[in-house]
Amino acid sequence: MMPAHSSLPAGSPTDPAATDLTPTLLVKVFGKDHPGLTAGLFRTLAGFSVDVIDIEQVVTRGRLTLCALVTQPGSGAGTEGELRATVHAWAGSAGVEAEIISGTGDNPARGAGRSHVTVLGSPLTAETTAAITATITAAGANIDRIYRLAKYPVTAVELDVSGVETDRLRSELAREAASRSVDIAVVASGLQRRAPRLVVMDVDSTLIQDEVIELFAAHAGREPEVAEITARAMRGELDFEESLHARVRLLEGLDESVIDKVRSEVRLTPGARTLIRTLKRLGCQVGVVSGGFTQVTDALRDHLGLDFAAANTLEVVDGRLTGRVTGPVVDRAGKAALLRRFAAEAGVPLSRTVAIGDGANDLDMLNAAGLGVAFNAKPLVRQAAHTAVNVPFLDTVLYLLGITREEVEAADAQEQR
Repeated sequence: MMPAHSSLPAGSPTDPAATDLTPTLLVKVFGKDHPGLTAGLFRTLAGFSVDVIDIEQVVTRGRLTLCALVTQPGSGAGTEGELRATVHAWAGSAGVEAEIISGTGDNPARGAGRSHVTVLGSPLTAETTAAITATITAAGANIDRIYRLAKYPVTAVELDVSGVETDRLRSELAREAASRSVDIAVVASGLQRRAPRLVVMDVDSTLIQDEVIELFAAHAGREPEVAEITARAMRGELDFEESLHARVRLLEGLDESVIDKVRSEVRLTPGARTLIRTLKRLGCQVGVVSGGFTQVTDALRDHLGLDFAAANTLEVVDGRLTGRVTGPVVDRAGKAALLRRFAAEAGVPLSRTVAIGDGANDLDMLNAAGLGVAFNAKPLVRQAAHTAVNVPFLDTVLYLLGITREEVEAADAQEQR
């Protein structure tokens, strides 16, 4: 139910409620929840031939708040006073309290510019919540509704907000998120929220917990050298392609049997299976792009039922790694190009794509997607992405899409039956 403090000014010509002087009643029931309360209230109201304009109900820790906006009693069905007395009598017999407020018209219309604001906290403190909601108010927006998406492994709540454009609200809240060490995603409201999406992930340190090149290097006894080259690349002394070739050269001579060993050592990130399984149930398509190697990503594609996979390919000649890769290198620009290619093949506009990654070489992809998610990423990547997730559970990305933990668990239970 829309709150009375709409962001539209009173009397606005775009607000139909401002010119509707039809008498209405707001009936509020609150108290300990138990079955039959909603039915009981409306059976009571039915005796007065009222029309229902709006309903909202919430139960928090067993306590019910039920609001019904209805018209005045119909002709010959009794007076407002009789309705009030009857509702209060019913509430007393049901063990709850009732409040009835007279007024006119419907709820004020929501303001233009509507967004979903998802907040992830571990924990979500009252101080943080106060700061976030104050920032929304200071931006000139109104909070129309708040509800919880999940209570574990993080507390996730979603706020429906109106009155300010999504891009501006995202910018205002990004600063608050950074200062409060909380994750906030702001996406435009609309039918596309539930439309099938394309979700594309990085692999190393995103879909999986490992860096595949380091797993290969361990079998070659070259971990320190690989780590040093990686550090140089992070310092900007080498670009990605140079660092890739330098690291792969250190694998020269490894028997190709090591590929199967590395595949067996790969560890999925917690929540990865749940994320992919849930997205597929919703009709989404899922892919991976990696600066790693097809020898691993193709196996992940087959094992997890992914729709797309692309990576570099280690060259193997006469049963041994040559220390080279074949074909075009999948680098920062290549990942963004692959996102666009996958979207075209999937028939999904870029506005309905989601990209997830942790490194600087994911930035072009994150910026090209409709929603770019920095997953446990470096500060530079977090600042550049649309939003960030800083807990080690990949399925928390579902909350950014408005999917609740209860929906996921219910689908899992149904599948097991």
